[in-house]
Amino acid sequence: MSTLESGFDTKRTAIKLSGVALLQLSFQTLGIIYSDIGTSPLYVLNGIWPSSGPVPSPEDVIGGISAIIWSLTLLPLLKYVIISLFFGTSEGEGGTFALYQGLYPRDDADLNEDRTLTGESNFGKNYSDKSTWALRLKAKFKWPLMIWCLFGTALTMADGVFTPAVSVTSAVAGIGVAKPSVNQDIIPISIVFLLVLFFVQQFGTARLSYTFSPVALIWFLLLAATGIYNTTFHPGIYRAFDPSRAVLLFVRTRDYDILAGVLLAVTGCEAVFANLGQFNAASIRMSFCTFVYPALVFAYLGQGARLISDGEAVLSNVFYQTIPGPANGPLFWIMFVFAILATLIASQAMITATFSLFQQVINMKGFPPIRLIYTSETIQGQVYIPTINWALMIATIVIVAVFSNLANLTNAYGFAVATVMISTSVLLSVQMYYVKRWPIVVGLVYFLIWGFFDALFWGASLKKVPHGAWVPLLIGCVLMLVMLLWTWGKRLEDRFDGANRKNLRHFIQQSEKPGGLTLHDSDDDGITTEDHDTDASEYPMFYYLAPNSRSASPDAGEKVVEERKELQRIPTCAVFHKIAQGRGVPHTFVGFIRQWPALPRVVIFLSVSIVPIARVPPENRYAVNKVRSIDGLYGVTYYIGFRDDFNVQVDELVEKICTVERQCNPRAEAAIREIKAAVQSATHIAPHYHVVSKKVDVGALTPVVNYVRKVLVEDVYRRLATMFPETGKWLTSADEIIHVGINATI
Repeated sequence: MSTLESGFDTKRTAIKLSGVALLQLSFQTLGIIYSDIGTSPLYVLNGIWPSSGPVPSPEDVIGGISAIIWSLTLLPLLKYVIISLFFGTSEGEGGTFALYQGLYPRDDADLNEDRTLTGESNFGKNYSDKSTWALRLKAKFKWPLMIWCLFGTALTMADGVFTPAVSVTSAVAGIGVAKPSVNQDIIPISIVFLLVLFFVQQFGTARLSYTFSPVALIWFLLLAATGIYNTTFHPGIYRAFDPSRAVLLFVRTRDYDILAGVLLAVTGCEAVFANLGQFNAASIRMSFCTFVYPALVFAYLGQGARLISDGEAVLSNVFYQTIPGPANGPLFWIMFVFAILATLIASQAMITATFSLFQQVINMKGFPPIRLIYTSETIQGQVYIPTINWALMIATIVIVAVFSNLANLTNAYGFAVATVMISTSVLLSVQMYYVKRWPIVVGLVYFLIWGFFDALFWGASLKKVPHGAWVPLLIGCVLMLVMLLWTWGKRLEDRFDGANRKNLRHFIQQSEKPGGLTLHDSDDDGITTEDHDTDASEYPMFYYLAPNSRSASPDAGEKVVEERKELQRIPTCAVFHKIAQGRGVPHTFVGFIRQWPALPRVVIFLSVSIVPIARVPPENRYAVNKVRSIDGLYGVTYYIGFRDDFNVQVDELVEKICTVERQCNPRAEAAIREIKAAVQSATHIAPHYHVVSKKVDVGALTPVVNYVRKVLVEDVYRRLATMFPETGKWLTSADEIIHVGINATI
């Protein structure tokens, strides 16, 4: 019916670019993805050796720089940029939730079947092909892995709160280096900067990247240039490339807490993977391997060389005191200005990553359906979420106000980063076996190597829990519980919808027309040609099946007897929205007819498919199947681009329906006139599930389980579902929407 179906791929795929377009996208990553990890040289060395402590020995400095270099190599470079980016979803998304989607992908939507209203439904049937122990084990660990994945995702989102807080307060503290009086007003100045930062998010990733990326480009060039120059003060610093120097540092000092400072050098590496949907793997690899990684390595080498050569003279503030030239010379002020600018935009990596993660969980029905705004005409992953943006802003401002001590704020920040790294390693190792089909030994070796390093950092940051790290842990747990509850509730709702979806022929029956046309039953929807033209005013009789009030009760396990009741046809149009996928008519239609026994002249069962282009041309928006067993009923797929508004234009849809009618019967002008008259008063009908907890029997714990289940379903989930309805993003006037109430026992 639609050219969109015949020549267009409706499934989103990862972005593939080359040449100048790839270079341009790689440039944009600098200001978005690497703004966080790129500002770590400002504070890492003083995080390892505080200004109030003794000057470290040359061997300790070389060992510390070696630990930083090899942490950058093993985690951001190898784990995230080289390995993790191979494990993004087929849609091009990354992050811990994307790893779970790879393990348990949702079924591809069969849009033809979705428009089928009279065939038998396979929805809810369990075809078990778990023939091997590995597949059975995978099925058994579905929910534990989901909980682990949502925990990692939630902690990454918590990073979206702490990264702006740390970066902006660090920037303001940096201003205090040149103007000490600012130190008295760090909190209010930081809040003002945060207000501006979150306000500009509405302009989208592409526009922000063109603003931030030039700053990041110059910043990384300055880091590399000053680092190379500083290494001339002590060329022996290049011995830090020997990993044994890092090992000897810990053997010699037995100071495990040094790792907590080293961890600060890799904060932001999770954003590299989580932001995959905003860009693509090739652009991220190109910018990091050829530009960001070398610049960071030279920056740390240079700082280490100056710390060895100048000692106490630079320990008070290693970054600013090691800038080449006089203390107030031109290069100092250039570095100072770009350090402030780079630090202000350092939070952009985690803010955009948070938007990407929320987009993923919302699309997978793991979070309430809040409004998404796509900001790019070409990249579907570049999204802005107003609700999340303002919530992040409020949470960040509260965190800055509460954590008036920057050291405590940094403590809270590092723990979330380390925990997310462990979560990613677990999911990656499982994916290697189940998704990539690599030998199980590969996944085990990967987990033993990178799990070991992740555990080292996590153990070092664990000590910070009493000193502030409990805050991101608490935020992450709350977010995880909300996502887990919504995922569970939505799955129960969809299961209820599937179990109560009906074959149209088993619910509506039609007698023969007086004109002599016989309508034959069929298991398929499609287009058929009538035998001859019939007066459109000669309507057949319609009946619907309803439970006999005197029949047995289904609760008693007895069969319910249905009786035929007459159904009146009325000259109007009703659009029934199918929220869940699958063939058959939704429970909304059954409930509507039984509450109001009248069948509109035109009944449209509408399914929605978001396609991976920005905007769908009007002529390709609708694909129509005509039901041949009952006149005037149609299954329709509504295609919208990711930047299109959800706004069903009934006039456009009717033109497509009339085209289908003419293909069925060239002499159907009388019926077409009736259809056009009926759609003058179109009504949209959507379900409103009043969920009720289903009683379960689990033995001795039955009363407790049923009580907890009732609280979660009826007191929490029901309220959330009412606050965030599926129709909340529709542009259709509220006067044209009828919500059919359905008691859903789930």
